Formats: sequence, C-alpha cells, structure tokens
Amino acid sequence: MIRGKQFSYSYGDKNIYINLTNKCSNNCDFCIRKSDCFDNFNCTLWLEHEPTVQEVLDSIDEKAFERAEQIVFCGYGEPTYRINELVELGKYFKSKGKTTRINTNGQGNLINKKDITPLFEGAIDIVNISLNESTPEEYQKICHSIYGKDVFWEIQDFAEKSKKYVKRVIFSVVDVIPTESIKKCEEIAKKIGVDFRVRKYAK
Repeated sequence: MIRGKQFSYSYGDKNIYINLTNKCSNNCDFCIRKSDCFDNFNCTLWLEHEPTVQEVLDSIDEKAFERAEQIVFCGYGEPTYRINELVELGKYFKSKGKTTRINTNGQGNLINKKDITPLFEGAIDIVNISLNESTPEEYQKICHSIYGKDVFWEIQDFAEKSKKYVKRVIFSVVDVIPTESIKKCEEIAKKIGVDFRVRKYAK
C-alpha cells in the first residue's frame, strides 16, 4: 500500500479537505478506504504519519485557500481521533473567515472518553454525522464499529450535544442503503432536530 503526506486536498474550488489520520473506529462495507487511492483526487490519502498542525498548514495551497469557502476535516480516517489538532486548526481557519466542517462517524466522545462537543464552539461551524442505517443492528452490520451495535444511540446523543455548540448539525446516509432505511433515517433526523442529506456513493 502506497503511503504519503497528503495532509490536505482540494475538491473543486469551494472546499479544502484536511486529512488528519487514517484511524477509524468503523470498518464500513462501502468505505473508500478499501481502495488504495482516491482516484478522483489523483492522490493517496493513506498517510505515512499523522501530521502536526504546522504540517497541515504548510500543505495547503495559498491560492486554493483564498478561493475556498469551506475547510472540511475529512480524510481516510475519523478526524476526532485528533481532536486537539482539529480544534486548533478549526479556530485558525475561522480566524481567516472560513466556514469549518467535520465529517464524522459521531463516535468522538467514545474515542476520546469524554464529551468533546464543547470544544467545537468557536472552532467548528458544521458537524456532518454519518448515520448510515436506521437501527442498531443494521448499522453494526454494515459499519462494524469497534464499540458494537449500541454505538447507534451514542451517535444520536453526539448529534444532540453538538447542536449546542455549532451552527448546523447534519445526519447523512449513503445512497447504497435501502430506500426504506433512508426514510427512517430522515425521520430520526427530524426527531432530533438536525438536517438530513443523502450522499452519493463515491467509488
């Protein structure tokens, strides 16, 4: 497997993505991690080491940063494994007038063994949480969390807590799950009071 130093990457002109870690508490059946590289970006997101804050900043193209509207913490791993670096970077990006977003599996409180959501205040604008199924059993069947099927309830609790500290919380699902499951996930989002979107599966 090829590994490199792709600590940031662009997707179009509007977003820059920050790749902090390859660690993840899930092993989702549909995850892009199961391929060696993300051909859409002409780069490998497998890291040879986890970057420092300065290495991330040094990796960002200045012109791309000027154009970017959002800075998104999303790579080949779960970004909340690097919560301290994530928060420091988030505050820096916001000081430069950028909107910040985390794409997360919603397991950050379990990963860090504490409630990390208060740290989002002043650092993160949007929390996008991958819900991906409508029951604990079905979630575990496709996402294989190291924390077991009851993590399904933790994800919803994480969303509830995050609402207090960020401007927007989103539950998202990948369009590979059954239509009925998508509808039920949307109902869960409405019940909790967060936004909902369906993501197109990227190969």
